[in-house]
Amino acid sequence: MKIEDLKKRTKEFAHRCVKLAMALPETYLGNHIRGQLIRCATSVASNYRATCLAQSKASFISKLSIVLEETDESYFWLEFIIDEKVLKRKLVEPLLKEADELTAIFISSRKTARKRN
Repeated sequence: MKIEDLKKRTKEFAHRCVKLAMALPETYLGNHIRGQLIRCATSVASNYRATCLAQSKASFISKLSIVLEETDESYFWLEFIIDEKVLKRKLVEPLLKEADELTAIFISSRKTARKRN
């Protein structure tokens, strides 16, 4: 996958998560999840852009690890929404799938970067 395609994909993931977060109920739990999901999902996109500007292999791997952590946290909050039955599963599952796919891409990229001399 090309860098520009992944920039676009992570940004779209962030937008979709924000839209989902805004659909959460105005309750203490809904507000808490909303803030957490918006923070980590937008961080996936913004930190991936920073990864693309890394000045060294070590910096690239470090920044990519942050992206991976934020993607995994997004997955957690999406899963939590389902677990707590805050929104219907069918609304959340497409984003869970995307978070899972992005995680696989970032893990693979990090492994490849670590192997290169």
